[in-house]
Amino acid sequence: MMKDMGRMLKQLQEAQSKMMKTQEELAARTIEGSSGGGMVKVAVNGRNELISIKIDPAVVDPNDVEMLEDLIAAAVIDAQSRAQEVVRAELAKATGGLSIPGLM
Repeated sequence: MMKDMGRMLKQLQEAQSKMMKTQEELAARTIEGSSGGGMVKVAVNGRNELISIKIDPAVVDPNDVEMLEDLIAAAVIDAQSRAQEVVRAELAKATGGLSIPGLM
């Protein structure tokens, strides 16, 4: 019984180590989202932090600022959604498919 618990503890420590390494790698990864057919592009990292926004000058209309705001918001949502998918997939690989509460 003690042998099994020791083995289980070792496996949990290995999984934790893999998860930490994966989270570090994801933090350095850039995920892009876009809207308006690519007129607005946004990049976030694996921590869902906004890194950059690129706007095609063709969508900059001083008479329609609301459209530009909507395009930016849509691109941010797209990038964050893609980042969450990448994080889930990578953490699932690191944990061997185990569902660990609080990870995503």
